Amino acid sequence: MQTSISEKYLNTPEGQEANSILRNCVHCGFCTATCPTYQLLGDELDSPRGRIYLIKQVLEGQQVTRKTQQHLDRCLTCRSCETTCPSGVHYSRLLDIGKNIVEQKVKRPITETSLRWILRHLLPYSKLFTFLLRTGQGFSPLLPSALKKKIPPRRQITPWPVVTDPTRTMLILDGCVQPATSPNTNAATARVLSRLCISLVRATRAGCCGAVSYHLSAHNEGLTAMRKNIDAWWPYIEDGAEAIVMTASGCGAMVKEYGELLADDPAYAEKAKRVSALCKDISEILIEEDLSKLTANNQSQIKHVAFHSPCTLQHALKITGTVENILQQAGYSLTHVTDSHLCCGSAGTYSILQSKLSQQLLTNKLSALQNDEPDCIATANIGCQLHLESKANVPVKHWIELLDEL
Repeated sequence: MQTSISEKYLNTPEGQEANSILRNCVHCGFCTATCPTYQLLGDELDSPRGRIYLIKQVLEGQQVTRKTQQHLDRCLTCRSCETTCPSGVHYSRLLDIGKNIVEQKVKRPITETSLRWILRHLLPYSKLFTFLLRTGQGFSPLLPSALKKKIPPRRQITPWPVVTDPTRTMLILDGCVQPATSPNTNAATARVLSRLCISLVRATRAGCCGAVSYHLSAHNEGLTAMRKNIDAWWPYIEDGAEAIVMTASGCGAMVKEYGELLADDPAYAEKAKRVSALCKDISEILIEEDLSKLTANNQSQIKHVAFHSPCTLQHALKITGTVENILQQAGYSLTHVTDSHLCCGSAGTYSILQSKLSQQLLTNKLSALQNDEPDCIATANIGCQLHLESKANVPVKHWIELLDEL
């Protein structure tokens, strides 16, 4: 794509990066075929190609309007377009750059500004989020059924194993909302790894991966969260921790980008690069192990599983077929899921900020997942799990819990 970027932006690192990304685009339109919002709305400006044109106009100094902002807001950042793109356009990075510039140029209504501020100052803070969630769960019986479904039920906290003689050590990110909404996920992961003589360590000072703030165009806030995690993990890395395990693919996708996002920070560039290299989805760990001792005797009452592969797993981390392989090794029968590449509509804060579109995508996704009448829906990201279970007719779990139940 031919560009004529304004000097104002061309003299900045982000402007130069955006220009390079734009020049890789060849207008082919393959991305429109796999874009969830384009399929729903049929508007070129609600497709990756259309949004690329909008960002190009912004960088070339043309007028930026509220309409531009709305079209960029509607993007799920599912990155399905990146999987489809034959030219390797790094669309998600271009979108982050474009949204950040537009955010500074277009004033939002006070209701939008307030909601986004609340999300940035609530979701990343686990203790505050847990307190408010527990309050909501306490009042849940008094709420209307429609609102009650949006509050995750309180789940039992299961024990974290003690590995008496571990041969290997790994770190794990607790995350921000997962400890309160699905505390069994990381505990199940620790139990599964303990059977392989791997000790899983939680760095208490590590917190939100930074995705909430960064993707809401509060870049400095997000980068601060990233640096805090690096500081929390670094002593363990120096002591020989061989991996940083992710059970939420959304967090994994963010941590994988630490090296890129902090590349210009002289104090953190090398450490961030190292952290990104150590970041592994739990499926990447297990697929390299001998799972026979975990899967030899499947006595689970769950037999037929519909696996929802989160966008961050298949399009950002580029992990496809691995979880399915592990579940099949464990004796589970996987159902067919039509259009498995399409987003469920969760997409971080998208389900809150773009509720109408999110609910349409959720309905479509659940129709595909439940078509073959599975006993359970399994997924690999907490946001997807909570979103799907709000309307699902069958239990929704993280897939690692199925392996733990064996």
